Amino acid sequence: MWATPAAAQAPQAGRAGVDAKIEQQIADFGVRIDSLAQQMRVAVEDDNRLVDIRNQLETIGRELLAASVALGPRLSEINTRLEQIGPPPAEGQPQEPPGLAEERTSLQQEKAAINALLGTAENLSVRISRLVEEIAELRRELFASQLTRRYDILTALSPAVVSEAIAELRDLYNRFHSWIQFSLRFKLNSVLFATFFALTAAALLLIGGRRIFGRLIHRDPTTEDPPYITRLSVAFWSTFLSSAALCVFLIATYFLLAYFNVMRPDVEEILATVFNVIATVYFVNRLARATFSPRLPNWRLVAMETPAARTLFWLVWATAIVTGFDFVLNRVNLVLASPLSLTIAKSLLATVLVGLLVVAIATVKPYVDDEGRPKPWPALVRFVFYTLGFSTILAAVLGYIGLARFISQQIVVTGAILATMYLGHLSSRAISDLGSLRHTRFGRWLDDRFSFDESTEDQIGLALSVVLHLVILLIGVPLILLQWGFQWGDITTWALRVVYEIRIGSVSFSLMGLATGILVFILGYFATRWFQGWLDGSVMTRGKVDAGVRNSIRTVIGYAGIAVAALIGISAAGIDLSNLALVAGGLSLGIGFGLQNIVQNFVSGLILLVERPFKAGDWIVAGGVSGNVRRISVRATEIETFQKQTVILPNSTLINDKVANWTHRNKLGRTEVPIGAAYDADPRKVHALLTEIIDEQPAVLRNPAPHVQLVGFADSSINFEMRFFLADITAQLAVTNEIKFRIYERFKEEGIGIPFPQRGVNLPQDMVDAVKQMASAQAAEPSKPRAGRTRRPKS
Repeated sequence: MWATPAAAQAPQAGRAGVDAKIEQQIADFGVRIDSLAQQMRVAVEDDNRLVDIRNQLETIGRELLAASVALGPRLSEINTRLEQIGPPPAEGQPQEPPGLAEERTSLQQEKAAINALLGTAENLSVRISRLVEEIAELRRELFASQLTRRYDILTALSPAVVSEAIAELRDLYNRFHSWIQFSLRFKLNSVLFATFFALTAAALLLIGGRRIFGRLIHRDPTTEDPPYITRLSVAFWSTFLSSAALCVFLIATYFLLAYFNVMRPDVEEILATVFNVIATVYFVNRLARATFSPRLPNWRLVAMETPAARTLFWLVWATAIVTGFDFVLNRVNLVLASPLSLTIAKSLLATVLVGLLVVAIATVKPYVDDEGRPKPWPALVRFVFYTLGFSTILAAVLGYIGLARFISQQIVVTGAILATMYLGHLSSRAISDLGSLRHTRFGRWLDDRFSFDESTEDQIGLALSVVLHLVILLIGVPLILLQWGFQWGDITTWALRVVYEIRIGSVSFSLMGLATGILVFILGYFATRWFQGWLDGSVMTRGKVDAGVRNSIRTVIGYAGIAVAALIGISAAGIDLSNLALVAGGLSLGIGFGLQNIVQNFVSGLILLVERPFKAGDWIVAGGVSGNVRRISVRATEIETFQKQTVILPNSTLINDKVANWTHRNKLGRTEVPIGAAYDADPRKVHALLTEIIDEQPAVLRNPAPHVQLVGFADSSINFEMRFFLADITAQLAVTNEIKFRIYERFKEEGIGIPFPQRGVNLPQDMVDAVKQMASAQAAEPSKPRAGRTRRPKS
């Protein structure tokens, strides 16, 4: 009675500690959600801030879910204990101990408190979901308003714009001049170190890359028709190495200057934009040069005439320069708080120029017809270029500056990304072509290092093609989404949802879980194979275990290991095995009817591996087939006949039908050689002679002793049968062959004949007399010359 109140107080104390912590945590979540909701109302015009708020809300949602899950075990304990205690006694029943009633009341209060906390957490989760949806709607409205907002372009044509531009340039010059003077006077060592380190890193990358990939980036002008995959490889590495070296220099310079506090906030924003534009424009230049190859037509990736290739190269580069210049000026306008008229004038000029350049690209005639006359782009390509160019110009002229800038930027940046992805697609497709990998440097290295045949290298090329396509999509698609108004937080959120949770109806799974499960299964599979090899090669070989027993043990371990690896992989993938059990139960009826033969063979294979009526290497006779067992699988057994023919017998046949095993427990076996002697021979002499022949054979066992049996008297011979045992019954053909040779030799020496079947033909007497008369008449009749022929006398 004294222990019961103490037991009731323990949960109360524990509950107070746990609930106070979780309750405070959930309360803090509510405060943070309120604060973020207020911030969202203020940041309706700031897309980056909205994305940050959404990410914070999703983080709170995950923490809230973890707090709710933490309450689950205690709630389960309470429910279990309440079931053990049971309900209060009804009226008229004996009273329960006071301590038990107090414990029930305490547990019910604790359960109510936990349920209240779970309800609060659920309400907060619902509120988070609503706020996230509201943020998504605000961002869509913000993006649409930026593209559809119309400005008065007449303000851009005002004479005051020129004076405003001059004043802004003077302001920009003064800012950078003062920053440079300050840096040279007070931060000279930091500037020199940052520049030197950035140049060194870029030079190391560029020089090292050229030394390693020198053959891959050199365009030999003397090569008349290089393979397309070689041209793609040179285009990729020449573009990648030079662009990567420049990016390393710019990134290192920026971060080192920021690390040593050389930058000012206003200069930092402008300089970051300038570096970004320089890298983008340079990349577009290298990509266009690699694609059009204006100076080396034999290395060109697209089939077109050289004048058109040169024109397109300069037009593409000019488009990138104009767009980059507009991007830099837009950042300058934001930093310097430029007048709206100047911003509109700048954007109007840049977007109209980009539109005109795109229209100029559409007018290029890159091909020639059969008569050698210039031929324009295909109709669809021209339509796309004309649509993009005139849409940009029209949007700018009508005052939709945001839409015009968006189109012009997508023409350059998204176009460069799509062009790069297309080149990657061409490269992956070229790698997957039959025999193409062998002609590459990587293929030759594989051939020299591993001596792969052409078929294996083609399979490797196909696998590399698939991997390259996946890499292209994983890199290119996020970059395009970033250009189309999505934030990095959006992409990472979608990626995390795809990787960690894909929901189809009420079923959810994750790509990460599936990848983990597949990886675990692969590791388990190879671990099983390693254990099989170790057990067979190290343990059973040293123990001189029979080859058939070794095969059975190895097979059973293989299937068991794969089954265990599959179960562990399924669990690691996060798949509920109970759901699989339900699916298996639902499919059991179909399996019973549609797959009964397969299931029967599978079960029969397991029985054969366990009972082992025969093993690999045994000589059996089953199903009208005689031969050696080569392999026992769970569905069928492979038997190799003495004609080297492989026969596949279903395991159910071997279980249900009669099977004769010559080497079941050992290879000891009896064989017979029948022989017939002529009736004029002495049977006892023949018996003694045959016994002597058997005794001469070293392979014939003496115990059990060999025996010669007179088996009977046939029509033309006295039949004997030589019966003897061999230690290895599989050698009977060689032994019986030698015995038959000796029988023939000894019978010939002793003058004993070996009869063979003879037949006599008896004719009726009247038929014999008629034949004789015909023969006599033919002999008595003189020969006559044939009609119609006259013999010439010999001269």
